[in-house]
Amino acid sequence: MKGLVAAEPFTLVVRNSRFLAELLTADTHEAARALLGAQRAKYADASHVVHAMVIGPSGGILGCSDDGEPAGTAGRPVLEVLKGSGITNVLLTVTRWFGGTKLGTGGLVKAYGDAAKGVLATVATREIVAMAHLSFTLPYSLLEPGRRLLREYSFAIRQENYTSAGDSLQGELPSGRADEVIRRLADLSRGQISVERIVE
Repeated sequence: MKGLVAAEPFTLVVRNSRFLAELLTADTHEAARALLGAQRAKYADASHVVHAMVIGPSGGILGCSDDGEPAGTAGRPVLEVLKGSGITNVLLTVTRWFGGTKLGTGGLVKAYGDAAKGVLATVATREIVAMAHLSFTLPYSLLEPGRRLLREYSFAIRQENYTSAGDSLQGELPSGRADEVIRRLADLSRGQISVERIVE
């Protein structure tokens, strides 16, 4: 899966109706709902604020709404386009200002789908790498070799405290490297270092 780095708003006009598609980062369902509320408040003069969301490490949390458009003509096409992008932890909104001419069900499906495709064509993304979160204490006698080992495995320190037992560290590294770094820390310390995996 990919994560969103940046996206430009995309505007489409179909028979005088204006469609504004925007892609926003949302890593929880609650965050997506809050962003959707903000979009609706921002565009209070709009006819509809249709949305779709894909959330979770594997994109397993899905949601969409037609926001008053005929059932299946707006939210579902936007969600299908979003699912096909491989991007997760995002909310895609398509705001419509009605232009006075009805588009029919086929016209709505096409307009909302095209608006979603348009904003996705502007995105910059990054690959999402699963991370393992670890906590352990490096004895003072092993600080230098321990830190060298951690740098070798791209271990990012998130919290550090000096204690009487040594340097207490919490951090993360790509999950595919976790078992090996745990084994090497145990070897380095002859079993003195006990590593705890933190579940977030």
